[in-house]
Amino acid sequence: MTIAVPERNTGTGPERTTEIRRRELAAFLRSRRERITPEQVGLPRGPRRRTPGLRREEVAQLSAVGVTWYTWIEQGRAAHVSAQVLDAVARALLMDPTERAHLFALAGTHDPRSGPEYPVAAKTALKVVERLAPYPASLQNARYDVLAANRPYAQLFGDPAELPPADRNCLWLLTTSARWKRDFLDRDEMLRDLIAKYRAGMAEHVAEPAWKQQLNRLLEASGEFRELWRRHEVAPMSPHVKRYRHPRVGLIRLEHRNMWLAPQSPAHRVVAYLPADEESEERLERLAELPDERPAG
Repeated sequence: MTIAVPERNTGTGPERTTEIRRRELAAFLRSRRERITPEQVGLPRGPRRRTPGLRREEVAQLSAVGVTWYTWIEQGRAAHVSAQVLDAVARALLMDPTERAHLFALAGTHDPRSGPEYPVAAKTALKVVERLAPYPASLQNARYDVLAANRPYAQLFGDPAELPPADRNCLWLLTTSARWKRDFLDRDEMLRDLIAKYRAGMAEHVAEPAWKQQLNRLLEASGEFRELWRRHEVAPMSPHVKRYRHPRVGLIRLEHRNMWLAPQSPAHRVVAYLPADEESEERLERLAELPDERPAG
């Protein structure tokens, strides 16, 4: 079988970016191959070995990949490398989870062996969320899962820690929570906007199981969500003011601000809810003096 070999791209734009990623992938694989000794993978060293680490044909043998195809990958000549090949090569080169994730990221391919996401918030991120009090704040991922929240957030919106892990999601709560439907005066507009943002964000994660599972759960749970999802609307991240009616302190107008903890789009972000006027700030301060409420709703 003849496999077409792509020509080198010396221009700019997406094609140039793809070419750079291929070269980075090739260099990364060479570096990993050269650090593995034959003894580590059960191969004899032999008296005439000159190559540091493993030979290309040995990696191909260990991963059950054709020697020519593996050579092209290491030379940056492979147009697309499948997840199966990447998985086999990662195993052959004894990659740890961080190296494996980097390998798949360079190849632009989703890792089928990545398990469900159980995010652990960094202590520094948790400290930022806590220090924003008396302003409500939460730590969220790209899917709008609430990973952590401070006390003002719990008082105003309900404590996420009291909910099942799968329910600690802004889309899920806007769709199903009686409390959020009652207290969020702009709830219908918020839901449309959040679904549009979620669709825009999902374009980069459409093959990831966690995103698929979450979307299917929302589609099954809500006819309203299904109707809005079928509109195919997209929207960017942007600051906006929303109104909340707390049963004990009254109307609070808050502006949402996102603070990204890393430049990559899947990174966690701190979402701060800042008072849009003096009256709202005063009511947040009053809320901070109240005892905690339960249940979360």
